[in-house]
Amino acid sequence: MKGEKEKIDELIKEALSIEEAKFYDDLDEQNLFGKLGEVHKGKTGWLASVMTVMHVLIFIVFVFCTIRFFNTEETNGLIKWASGGFLCIIFMGMLKLYIWMQMDKNDILREVKRLELQVSVLLNKTKK
Repeated sequence: MKGEKEKIDELIKEALSIEEAKFYDDLDEQNLFGKLGEVHKGKTGWLASVMTVMHVLIFIVFVFCTIRFFNTEETNGLIKWASGGFLCIIFMGMLKLYIWMQMDKNDILREVKRLELQVSVLLNKTKK
């Protein structure tokens, strides 16, 4: 299957101009760090950056709650610090879920752009 994909990619690149071929290459699959970088760019990049800062702060609070949990001997204190740590874990999970959903959205948009480009190349070939 991978060989067929590479063959289709080569056919598309042959039909494109140099500028369009460069755009097509930019739509190629990214690694994990590239995807994370893309989340922090664009219209909602500021929101992802704020969430990343919040994630770090919540992690620091989680570490603080964990240390206090192990240094407390009273039952009420144990419940309080365990609840705080549990809430921090929930918040961190939700923030990570948002970032992963944004990464998935960017992947889907990239594939839609690739499909649009392939359709336009096919349309131009049928007109000629």
